Amino acid sequence: MRHIERHRTDRVGWLRAAVLGANDGIVSTASLMVGVAAAHASQSSILLTGVAGLVAGAMSMAAGEYVSVHSQADTENADLARERKELETDPLSEKRELTAIYIARGLEPELAQQVADQLTAHDALAAHARDELGISEAFSARPLQAAAASAASFALGAALPLLVSYLVPATSLIFWVSASALFFLALLGAIAAKVGGAAALTGAWRVTFWGALAMLITSGVGAWLGAVS
Repeated sequence: MRHIERHRTDRVGWLRAAVLGANDGIVSTASLMVGVAAAHASQSSILLTGVAGLVAGAMSMAAGEYVSVHSQADTENADLARERKELETDPLSEKRELTAIYIARGLEPELAQQVADQLTAHDALAAHARDELGISEAFSARPLQAAAASAASFALGAALPLLVSYLVPATSLIFWVSASALFFLALLGAIAAKVGGAAALTGAWRVTFWGALAMLITSGVGAWLGAVS
């Protein structure tokens, strides 16, 4: 019977986009609202700014992820097309190339030759994609998946500081938005690290530090602009 295993690398495509989107949603929206609040804006203006930041950020994340991941997909497809053509025009050289790869990885020449022969007979393009180009199913580019994960997670992350700013009084908005955003970031970092198989504390500290720095700088800029206006 085949031994079936599930590896964390299967999640890498959507997990990276989702974590990036949620982290960016929390940090950018909270920083935006804290900066506007530091400039002595009204609570309604702060909420409006947050909503605009959520919509614009989600669309920007979706477009950015789609374009960047599609560029990766285009590169992969171009390399596969070139490899397919080389397999059609010079299959012997391609088989020798595959054999050399296996020898470099530690196989005896005779065994490397046998492996190259059998994998070429089974699916030559897949063998070259995996062992020569480094293109595998787990890491292949999926533009739509990345775009959807980024947009949805950004909107979810941005909604958290928005909800807090709606519930708390305007006089303590900066404190509560900042504190809750840091809590949400720490929780996100811990969960993402756990799902990815890393230490939860390390993941929490990593995102919390950069989020705190972003909000501190934005708050300082907002306070300075509010003072000079």
